[in-house]
Amino acid sequence: MLDPKGVYRKKYSKLINDYLGPIENIKKPSRPLTITFAVGGAGAQRDIGINIVKTLENKIKNGEMAVNLVAGVRDDVNSYFSKSLKEMGLFDCENVKIIFAKEKQKYFSNFNQALRNTDILWTKPSELTFYSGLGIPILMSSPIGSQEHYNREWLLAIGAGIDSLPVKHANEWLIDWLESGWLAEAAMQGFLDAPNMGAYNIEDIILRDKVREIDDIHLL
Repeated sequence: MLDPKGVYRKKYSKLINDYLGPIENIKKPSRPLTITFAVGGAGAQRDIGINIVKTLENKIKNGEMAVNLVAGVRDDVNSYFSKSLKEMGLFDCENVKIIFAKEKQKYFSNFNQALRNTDILWTKPSELTFYSGLGIPILMSSPIGSQEHYNREWLLAIGAGIDSLPVKHANEWLIDWLESGWLAEAAMQGFLDAPNMGAYNIEDIILRDKVREIDDIHLL
């Protein structure tokens, strides 16, 4: 999906074979190229998501692309997305989905499910930065706050993230980046270089602390 002309596969065939398996076994999925746009926790930049849909509207309607709009657990963002899509006549379009739930656990489940079919994650460089470790290229909107500026620099340094250009021209530059293999390269860089053992590290810390608590009890 990220390398429609095979530019990256031709240039880095050995790397792909070493880490992912034989290139000839890579099959193009039947679904359209899917972009997941996630707003911040406070609903910042929600308008970017709708502008992405507007810019890519023709490709969405003809089945070339799909967009997930992540509203999280925020009713106001969900309402904004829903109202905007209804005005555009795309509320019932199968290639545009709103990821929303009132309960956090349900939302996390929905979001993780959406990521299974996500080719590009478009978001500000928040904590979602680390999803680059799944082999998903990060298209970055403007960072908000010092931590996001740091995350942006980190993504750029490992080659897993790219600054987005003006949304109104996304139907031009996004296609250019796909055809050049640039987004495929960002996906591979994230897969190879982004840390992906964080959950296990947290588990180790929790279990280690639990063992210490038990030892302390035995000493009493």
